[in-house]
Amino acid sequence: MNILILGSGGREHTLAWKILQSPRCKELFISPGNGGTEKIATNLKIDINDFRAIKEIIINNKIKMIVIGPEEPLVNGLADYLKNESMFSDLIIIGPDKNGALLEGSKSYSKEFLKKYDIPTADYFTVDNCNISEGYKFLDKMKKPYVLKADGLAAGKGVLIINDLEEAKIQLKEMIINNKFGKASRKVVIEEFLSGIELSCFVLTDGESYKILPMAKDYKRIGEGDTGLNTGGMGAVSPVPFVDSKFLNKIKTKIISPTLSGLKEEKVEYRGFIFIGLIKVKEEPFVIEYNVRMGDPETEVVFPRIKGDIVEIFEATHNQNLDKVNFEIDRRHAATIMLVSGGYPEIYKKGFEIEISEDIDKSMIFHAGTKISNSGKLVTNGGRVISVTSLAETYNEAIKRSYHTIKKIKFEKMYYRKDIGFDL
Repeated sequence: MNILILGSGGREHTLAWKILQSPRCKELFISPGNGGTEKIATNLKIDINDFRAIKEIIINNKIKMIVIGPEEPLVNGLADYLKNESMFSDLIIIGPDKNGALLEGSKSYSKEFLKKYDIPTADYFTVDNCNISEGYKFLDKMKKPYVLKADGLAAGKGVLIINDLEEAKIQLKEMIINNKFGKASRKVVIEEFLSGIELSCFVLTDGESYKILPMAKDYKRIGEGDTGLNTGGMGAVSPVPFVDSKFLNKIKTKIISPTLSGLKEEKVEYRGFIFIGLIKVKEEPFVIEYNVRMGDPETEVVFPRIKGDIVEIFEATHNQNLDKVNFEIDRRHAATIMLVSGGYPEIYKKGFEIEISEDIDKSMIFHAGTKISNSGKLVTNGGRVISVTSLAETYNEAIKRSYHTIKKIKFEKMYYRKDIGFDL
């Protein structure tokens, strides 16, 4: 079958790499794609929120399956738009409809969902311009640090963690009254700060049954020792060393099962990924947030560990017989290191030529912010540029292997963290 992946990052390059291993895939298209996907599939330059253009791509290229990578088109209702077209009645769509995407699209909705279905999460209070004074009072009752989350999508920048109470009140006003994050912060969730170690849980569900994919731990801060500004992710490892069978069982019974039961209770037909951001507080799992797609750079360590035909797995998800498909997980450890542009996540330049040695054979290279220039050269085209992923018998060896491979990649002002896995 012909397959379309929507998106342009390392997540989409990794999905493409995995899908192309399936004999079920006849031709693969990626919109808009990047410099790495251009070498293995057909890039189609469109806006991921241009639903009419996506419709035309599906028709013109006889697409039978679409895998929606980023959250924005899901939150905007792409799955609903396609399902409402009678000509696409047999189209396999991997991604939830608009109601399901609210889990990520609205922080206040997801917190209400968590509370309604008794799923462990931090205490919270939702504020808008009508009750901002109550928000100040809620902050007065809390212990520092103070967590403020923009309700809507804010490109990963809508979360503030503040140690000073008065500054927290100022920033709350900035978010709501002065639209610090645009429409996304017209409503803000004030949240209790939970102290623990974070991890990412990935579930693929057909609405009836589910499969737990390999878990991962990513590193969001730009600086070593988890310091500095938040980024889209500077690296990741999988599996997570501190998730034993006892803790995994708690995740299943306290988090995953009630989440899927809640979706059914809400009459949400969910066929796709649920990325559950968790924090381990002492020995208990708490939900930090839901995402309705795979993470990045977590996809780069999760999918290389999945043994099996991913297209077959996606077909089973569409047909709601996921429980009948079995696949193995590679027992080896995976580690990915993200190479970024100097200045990221703030101001950075694009267009630097990228040199990659041809003798890289012990690692996988997944492109994110790259493109092929008019002169045919591979150049930087974003903040996060390339991720280097390696598999090995231990996470320390996998990390070491990825760092060794990084020495064979060069571009001007290249930066990467040298301490991925430091806290494990």
